[in-house]
Amino acid sequence: MKNTRALLVTALMPLLLSVPAGLPASGGSAMRLPTPQRHTPEEEATSLYNDGISYRDKAAKLEAEAAAEPDAGKKAKLEAKAKDKHQDSIQKFSDATKKNAALFQAWGSLGYAYRKVGNYPASLEAYGKALELQPNYTPAIEYRAEAYLGLNPIDEVKAVYVTLFRIDRPRADELSTAIDKWVERRKTDPAGVDPAQVDEFARWAAERKQLASQVSSLTKPAHERW
Repeated sequence: MKNTRALLVTALMPLLLSVPAGLPASGGSAMRLPTPQRHTPEEEATSLYNDGISYRDKAAKLEAEAAAEPDAGKKAKLEAKAKDKHQDSIQKFSDATKKNAALFQAWGSLGYAYRKVGNYPASLEAYGKALELQPNYTPAIEYRAEAYLGLNPIDEVKAVYVTLFRIDRPRADELSTAIDKWVERRKTDPAGVDPAQVDEFARWAAERKQLASQVSSLTKPAHERW
């Protein structure tokens, strides 16, 4: 019996290693894929993807330190180091997609890294690749909307929010937070956006948040609504 179980585990191991993993909500560490031996391009792609996630995690840690740093000079240095780590992750994720163009997690993470360094056109292209492979991959849907915010096309962001509100409420809430930050920045620095358009977008976002709170209260059990 023991020998039979051992043979069964050995037979199933390649299948277990081939199961893809997703990305968590932003702000958290992305999930690594099981690391196989580097024999095939697909296995090499998985290893490269995991290397990229390691750089991404280091960048996130540096960003958190920068956000808590009161000294402007030290803050700038930490932010620069974080950007360097994102650049390192770009190389790894890009190499992963060259080894395995079907690895949608690598495309999504590549889009994330490009967005973090401010390359929004490349970010949108990478997110588009991820969504071609996995149309309902909501991390890429939400992150792509944040890349849109970097380029200021408000109507596209509105459409994405409506989609996420229907299929993934936590992601919709994430995008709502990003919208609020965008509005705050544009009120200080319009960056070519009409201030009236910024105000209109702020009102739209406030209305959606109010609607979201009403929907949440209606969906709670009766004993929780008192």
